[in-house]
Amino acid sequence: MKAFYGDLKLGILGGGQLGRMLIQQAINYNVTIKVLDPDKDAPCRKICDEFVLGSLSDFDTVYNFGKKVDLLTIEIEKVNVDALEQLEREGVVVYPQPRVIRLIQDKGLQKQFFKENNIPTAPFQVISSLKQLEESHFKFPYIQKLRRDGYDGKGVYKLIDQSYLKNAFTEPSLIEELIDFEKEIGIIVARNERGDVKTFPLVEMEFNPDVNLVEYLISPSTLSFQIQQEAAEIATKIAVDLKIIGLLAVEMFLDKNGNILVNELAPRPHNSGHQTIEGNIVSQFEQHLRAIFNQPLGDTACLTNAIMINVLGSKGFEGPAIYQGIDKLLQISGVYIHLYGKALTKPFRKMGHVTIVDQDREKAIQKASLVQETLKVVS
Repeated sequence: MKAFYGDLKLGILGGGQLGRMLIQQAINYNVTIKVLDPDKDAPCRKICDEFVLGSLSDFDTVYNFGKKVDLLTIEIEKVNVDALEQLEREGVVVYPQPRVIRLIQDKGLQKQFFKENNIPTAPFQVISSLKQLEESHFKFPYIQKLRRDGYDGKGVYKLIDQSYLKNAFTEPSLIEELIDFEKEIGIIVARNERGDVKTFPLVEMEFNPDVNLVEYLISPSTLSFQIQQEAAEIATKIAVDLKIIGLLAVEMFLDKNGNILVNELAPRPHNSGHQTIEGNIVSQFEQHLRAIFNQPLGDTACLTNAIMINVLGSKGFEGPAIYQGIDKLLQISGVYIHLYGKALTKPFRKMGHVTIVDQDREKAIQKASLVQETLKVVS
């Protein structure tokens, strides 16, 4: 392969905020970046070397895009895998591998993978029709998830009792036991072509209950060493069993009995790793590049306490984005603002994130509360 730091052309499928932050890191290595996205105003458009407007789900569009790059990666897994497999057969390097993306696109296949590889997860059942759902005899309450195309809380439905069946998804889905969890936790793991594997320290996440989005997370975790070690071992096992090349985000639950259960996977940089830009020696974005370029993986240790807060569009506002409170936050030491370049806001749309770092954990938490109170996205 060409040298990654000069003449290699990296293609990214998806031009959202994850791609934007990946490009910001790739610039440090002088990597040439080409991006495909269906949105003419995608966050990546103005900072990549070449932007192609087109569908990520269309075979010909993805295939033709991939033929003009040396290495192809993703920032969103909803892409045409048939095209990626054809490109791979023709010698284009695709990381993460198409077979991994295909598996993770389908939550049913994910769950089967967990079961076959002894990965701890909630009891589940795969459903192909409403009739099967009604006859499942799964104990209420439980969760129904669409097998495909669910993200950021969409495609998830909680069934409290029999009366909720009338509004259940009719598409292929899976149902799983509702976990009485203590914490939602996550680990990001990277693996390169040589088989080297490194995990980032465990993070603890808090979700916005209205839209099931990560609202903020804190790193490093204060959970016991045993729990942190077990979570890292699980994430490592998944990466090794998948033989993935690239980055893998592993979302988990810690239940009331101290058991770790894997919820879902994402084969790319992830919202639960944004704090690594300021909070760790190497960021998740640099680690993804190191992994897909088959370079030595970086040191993932935490530099300090870091809290990441998602900046979401405020309720009741839709239109050109106006950010209130930025000037106040810029007066505070250790507050780092990341805006994603999205021109239009709408309720709960991810418009940016803020990372707060401080050697004093309580001070970091206090600053995070101030950020949440101060920064608003209106129109």
